[in-house]
Amino acid sequence: MNTFQNFITSIRAFLFETGELAFFAGRFFKEVFNRPFEWKEFARQCYHIGNKSLFLVAITGFIIGLVFTLQSRPKMIELGAVAWLPSMVSISIIREIGPIITALICAGRIGSGIGAELGSMRVTEQIDAMEVSGTNPFKFLVVTRILATTLMIPLLVIMSDAVALFGSFLVENIKGDVSFTLYFDEVFRAIKFSDVFPATLKTFFFGFAIGLVGCYKGYYCKHGTAGVGKTANAAVVEASMLVFILDFTAVLVTDIFTS
Repeated sequence: MNTFQNFITSIRAFLFETGELAFFAGRFFKEVFNRPFEWKEFARQCYHIGNKSLFLVAITGFIIGLVFTLQSRPKMIELGAVAWLPSMVSISIIREIGPIITALICAGRIGSGIGAELGSMRVTEQIDAMEVSGTNPFKFLVVTRILATTLMIPLLVIMSDAVALFGSFLVENIKGDVSFTLYFDEVFRAIKFSDVFPATLKTFFFGFAIGLVGCYKGYYCKHGTAGVGKTANAAVVEASMLVFILDFTAVLVTDIFTS
């Protein structure tokens, strides 16, 4: 009986938080179109999110390209299909591996950072002070960060994909003496608009989800400074789960429209 009650309590808490998150998203869409627009803070957040994450994303993409090609090459040689390797790698990276891995990296770095930053501001009463001074903290802190993640994460994914393909080329160049021109000629021959557009479109939703969860967790942080660490951890976990759900939904919708 105790286990059943705990299960019901968990379901109730999950549904309550889902509703609160949806309400938070609705408030974002209401505030985003109201003047004044915080352009300076938005630009600062874009720089902070994009520039500070660029190196990590580039290294991750480079290693993905290297490892994926090194792991795939022996089997492709065994099947006598090594000439198809650039096509296979490019489609796999652009369609799925690049967007999902980059989004998870960003959920860990950006989502936790936003959650911890806003959580610290909440527990030290800086957000309350902004409200008292007449500033709209939701518009200044939340709207700018969600917009910045929505814009910058697709750009980071594109960068990650490009670096991953370059890493794949290096393996092919060293192992198979494939030239830069030949490799990328095969890559661009294989990639179609139907591969690039859905893969890029879903990254905007990934960015929105990461920013939304990070801001929600930080904005309503409780239990003092101890709650800041819990907030950052919860932001990473929930943003990652939401990215997986959005990715599955995007793949399902794409499959329906292309089949």
